[in-house]
Amino acid sequence: MREIAAVIYRDWRQRITNVGFVFWDLFVPVAYLALFGIGFERALATSFVVDGQSLDYTAYLLPGVIAMTAFSVAMNTAWGFFMDKDSGIFFELLTYPITRRQLLIGKVCFNVLLSVLGALLTITLGIFVMGIGIRWELLPLTAVIIMATTAGWFFLLSIFAIRLHRMDAFNTLTSAAYIFLMFLSSMFYPLSELPGWFQTVALINPMTWQVDMLRFSLLGTGAPTVMLLEGAAFIAFGLVGLAFAVRALDDAA
Repeated sequence: MREIAAVIYRDWRQRITNVGFVFWDLFVPVAYLALFGIGFERALATSFVVDGQSLDYTAYLLPGVIAMTAFSVAMNTAWGFFMDKDSGIFFELLTYPITRRQLLIGKVCFNVLLSVLGALLTITLGIFVMGIGIRWELLPLTAVIIMATTAGWFFLLSIFAIRLHRMDAFNTLTSAAYIFLMFLSSMFYPLSELPGWFQTVALINPMTWQVDMLRFSLLGTGAPTVMLLEGAAFIAFGLVGLAFAVRALDDAA
């Protein structure tokens, strides 16, 4: 446990030295909810129906913003992973009295803690400032979803952080993933009103699974059977990412 705690502490010290990272992790998603939520809600001037439930746009956007927080935290930590490798510190870490599994677990734990903190800030803003009603009894389920999906995203992104050797390639890939995963999902708009090709792409997008699960646990939209299927799909996605991340870490010289 001391080794894992040391990795968490190191990542925390690394993160707080860059105010931009902390702002991007915790406050940019909150700004999305405040600006886009209020702006689109006033532009629409009405609520819309999702799975038979009438929702204001700010309520609809809240789970998406939490998903955005999870992905942003994972992406920034993966970037730190890449920079450690680029500077040679990563290879020095591999000589320390700590296993590669402990290194990966420590980074995942740091991601989870930061993601939960960001989600807490976002939910607090939604409830007490914007008057969004949530399902309080399912908040523990929401926390589990946040932790599991944050880990899944980090496993995926850490593969590229370890395997890629050029910074421009890594930044291009992660930026493209950030854009396509979010905008080709149910994060910002209901899928029922969109073209068939878009719905097909969105339904196989892990970001859609994450947002749908969060929307179910926070707002009660969606069928439980569909949420179970999407949850199982994301778990499979995360386990595959974990297997490839461990392999990439083992292959590191």
